[in-house]
Amino acid sequence: MADKALVCRDCGEEFLFTDREQEFFAEKGFTNEPSRCSDCRKAKKQNSRRGGGFGQNSRQERKLYPAVCAECGESTEVPFKPSGEKPVYCRQCFQKK
Repeated sequence: MADKALVCRDCGEEFLFTDREQEFFAEKGFTNEPSRCSDCRKAKKQNSRRGGGFGQNSRQERKLYPAVCAECGESTEVPFKPSGEKPVYCRQCFQKK
């Protein structure tokens, strides 16, 4: 394999996709070439670690709904709105199943 010159999708600068990087991508089973230069990849990783991305927080808080466990009868909260058609379990009873 020969080194390839690619253009970064973020900064528009040309960067080299080296022979060695291509081999690494092939070993990992990656089918797409990198679309960002190393500086822009680092900046994107830093931004995502700080909670950047979509809006203020890329991860929204999960809404929890009150429920009663069908097994033990304890009150619990679940990340979906129970319809009443299927049994809902608390964490401990769910893990037993």
